[in-house]
Amino acid sequence: MSHSHDPIDNLSNNPHFQDVLKEGLSGVNRRSILRGGVGLAALMGLPMLPGCATATGLPTLPSSNLLGFTPVGKSLLDQVVVPAGYTVKVLHATGDTLKASVPAYSNAGTETDDWADRVGDHHDGMHLFYIGSDGKVSMAPTTKAVIAVNHESSADSHFLHATGQTSGGTSGKKFDQFGTWDLGVRPGLQALKEINLHGVSIAEVTLDSNGLPTGYKVDSSLNRRVTPQTVVDVKGPSAHLSDIKALFATKFDPTGATSRGTLNNCGHGYTPWGTYLACEENWATYFNMPNGSTVPDAKIVAGRNRYGVARAALSSTATAGAGQGWYTPTDLADTDGRFSRWNVAASGATAADDYRQEPHTFGYNLEIDPADPTSRPAKRVAMGRFAHEAAVCSIPVAGQPLAFYMGCDSRNEYIYKFVTTAVWDPADFGKGITAGDKYLNEGKLYVAKFSSDGTGQWIELNISNTLISGYTSSTYTGFTFAKQADVLVFTRLAADAVGATKMDRPEWGAVNPANGEVYFALTNNSNSNRTPATADAANPRSYNDADGKKSSGNPNGHIIRFRETTSSSVATSFRWDIFAFGSEEDAPANVNISGLTANNSFSSPDGLWFSKSTGVLWIQTDDGAFTDETNCMLLAAVPGSVGDGGEFMVGNSLTTTATTTGETRTFVGGLLGESRLRRFLVAPKGAEVTGLTETADGKALLVNIQHPGENTAKIGTASNFTFESQWPGNGGGLTSGGYGVAGRPRSATLIITKNDGGKIGL
Repeated sequence: MSHSHDPIDNLSNNPHFQDVLKEGLSGVNRRSILRGGVGLAALMGLPMLPGCATATGLPTLPSSNLLGFTPVGKSLLDQVVVPAGYTVKVLHATGDTLKASVPAYSNAGTETDDWADRVGDHHDGMHLFYIGSDGKVSMAPTTKAVIAVNHESSADSHFLHATGQTSGGTSGKKFDQFGTWDLGVRPGLQALKEINLHGVSIAEVTLDSNGLPTGYKVDSSLNRRVTPQTVVDVKGPSAHLSDIKALFATKFDPTGATSRGTLNNCGHGYTPWGTYLACEENWATYFNMPNGSTVPDAKIVAGRNRYGVARAALSSTATAGAGQGWYTPTDLADTDGRFSRWNVAASGATAADDYRQEPHTFGYNLEIDPADPTSRPAKRVAMGRFAHEAAVCSIPVAGQPLAFYMGCDSRNEYIYKFVTTAVWDPADFGKGITAGDKYLNEGKLYVAKFSSDGTGQWIELNISNTLISGYTSSTYTGFTFAKQADVLVFTRLAADAVGATKMDRPEWGAVNPANGEVYFALTNNSNSNRTPATADAANPRSYNDADGKKSSGNPNGHIIRFRETTSSSVATSFRWDIFAFGSEEDAPANVNISGLTANNSFSSPDGLWFSKSTGVLWIQTDDGAFTDETNCMLLAAVPGSVGDGGEFMVGNSLTTTATTTGETRTFVGGLLGESRLRRFLVAPKGAEVTGLTETADGKALLVNIQHPGENTAKIGTASNFTFESQWPGNGGGLTSGGYGVAGRPRSATLIITKNDGGKIGL
């Protein structure tokens, strides 16, 4: 999920690509490189293009018959738009009940329950699991399935209360997770609704005789919510687990052996043994430092500042509050610190007497066994702590370690890889959390460093590296690494220490099942970060959007990909290029480098997901730059392979208070064309398209529509609420008509099938 106002927490002096590029070119004649002498393309084995290439100078990849649908046009309608010949219905939506004892959702904010037995809000990453006759996850399709769905945010939770979010019962205060307010005292039931709409919903899916989803089953024994209040185990490397638990110690569990729940789950992952990874993304903004409270020690404060937690804690006494105000209710009991845990001041004698370390318990991959509602989820600390955006696994090979690729979703952050110590044994399929303990507790955590010659390396994050053990920072003063537990809990700082490469919002990753190549969405950047002077090989554009939203920097984003050396999960080096650039179709050639047309132009790629049935790469957008012309969308792409394009010289020109220009060389995949990249779906007004999964035969695609009506007024009373969107109650684009009570917009999971019974997209 992208927000143009997301803060920048990486203030390290690590180089951007432009600095690396300049270093790589020092002592080398630039003209000889562009003429095809000693140069980057020669080193990579890529085609060398003469002079400054244009979009037409890049090779056009062969046409493909794989995509068989007519691309849909841009749309600003409050409906889902899909190609002719497809059917769309809703599986479930925000607030739907998982138990028959819970009343149907009113869609008027009148619920008096705390949402722990309802489908959460802001549907995001998800996965469909088949359940065998033995009650375990099945590798083969069966007649029984469950779907696990992430719920990201409470940014639109004003829809969940009758008269919007309130402060002390007075309407008119917006507790936006990105804002700072005089928090007052919040009603307890409002806070509980907002807390419990987060997390994960697991629901049994009803299947027809052809194995296609038709809806979900209320009162299934498999239905389950994992919320921010669910007790979870803290798991990590055995040699460092006691030190990790010390950093997890709070008033709730002074031993640090357990913590509570999961928060702000965006992109997801699933494991070869059949479990779900609920990745914790923008969790940092939910905590508060009340006015006048005492801040923790300097190390905790430095760590918080690097992660964006309670930014007011810059001196000995906090001077402001921020977040949702979940710590303020006084009208309901503070059972097990369910409210006070969000107050992270140092109010007690030690960390075990308060919740100053509560932020340490978020920012991980949480593993859940979708087939066993009695199992306790596990925080996988060995995979590092940051703003996790998806955790995608390499192609499993028996007898070899597994690799999980992870993005840290914020500007100037990094791409990571976790490699398991244990080698893959297919006999572990279906063993749930026990298998997770085997593969995810022990391993090596790496961060990516990209080089100007089109190669890159993985740097292990280990306390034995003197760059980490000897790390000091003038920006985050007071922080030093004493133990490996510090590396795993303060991973961003460890990545700073080893000089990892800053990237532009690394969001979802995806692994091509055909060749193992890894794709990452770099969603966008602003002109404060991306200027012609800071444009670099992997982030090469800096420009003005000349019409509509008139954003500038790199407002349309791009997709980067890389191939591990020898295609091995344990490789410590790789090669990279850029698969596709987002752009409006009428943008100049130095912006529309991929040669997009009206039928495949897109902006701000966010979600990426490969179909194992068809090989299609699905691209989802979460955009604010192109929304004057179209709502967010889903596109289908036929992937090529790293090195199928060539060099491209980008001539940049950015005008803010003055005009600055520059030229950046990059490596670009071949031109896709409409035969290999087509728009498949356009969302309702204000919505993000995010989260995909499919049936085993590829004949049903499940897609999430998140926060329709995001731009709706966020304060006021029921009489002056304005609804930018009324989907899905208005029936917009749904084959079966309106879903649920009309009025306020709701996030929802779609079921898309092809009328002729064929595979989606072909």
